[in-house]
Amino acid sequence: MPSTQITTPYAALLLRLSLGSIMLAHGAWLKLGVFGLAGTMGFFGSIGLPPILGAVVALGETAAGLALITGVLVRPAALLSLPILIGATVMHAGNGWLFSAPQGGWEFPAFLTAAMLVQAGLGAGAHALDVPRLLGRAPATRAA
Repeated sequence: MPSTQITTPYAALLLRLSLGSIMLAHGAWLKLGVFGLAGTMGFFGSIGLPPILGAVVALGETAAGLALITGVLVRPAALLSLPILIGATVMHAGNGWLFSAPQGGWEFPAFLTAAMLVQAGLGAGAHALDVPRLLGRAPATRAA
């Protein structure tokens, strides 16, 4: 069995790509593409939230998805996604546990919240873009 020093960066990569894909799909495809920004803002207004919050959520999910997929600013992206995911969990809490329930239950957003916390703890993992190196800056060296 390979050691966790070998497998952990790849496990973090798998989690990062999975979460990034979900966030990008929810933000760019669903909220911006299917519903449109106006539709998303209208929905948020219809459930008693400020309509501008719909734009913030759609753009936040899209930005977080892109950051996670590319591996840039993974920990901040994961942590900044938590209010969106916690909000989704709270909004679905009254619909029961299963997400297949009418109006969707809380199991899926609650799991995404926990998975995003794990991602924030693990960091980017393998194959993340190294922005300083891309900009021509030498990586920081650690003192022994």
